[in-house]
Amino acid sequence: MAETVDDLTVNYTDGGVEVVKELDKAILTKGAWSTIVFRYQEWDPRKQAYSADRYTIRRYQKRNDRFQQKSKFNISSADQARKLIDVLTKWID
Repeated sequence: MAETVDDLTVNYTDGGVEVVKELDKAILTKGAWSTIVFRYQEWDPRKQAYSADRYTIRRYQKRNDRFQQKSKFNISSADQARKLIDVLTKWID
């Protein structure tokens, strides 16, 4: 596990293949509880190609000087992300 919030990633390699490739991240909150939004792609072995961009919001808790993932919400498509943005914009405005 990561020692700093900046070291947290969703990159994942299995058998020499980068199965989850992080494209970007935005740290929303830092501290004992940290929240990060990641943009990533997943490897599809059948197509031998990466998926369209996906998004995930992850919450981490720092315990014993290490961050542990406590929860996550996956946004599976750009369409779902736009709908979430629309709803939040209405609520905030």
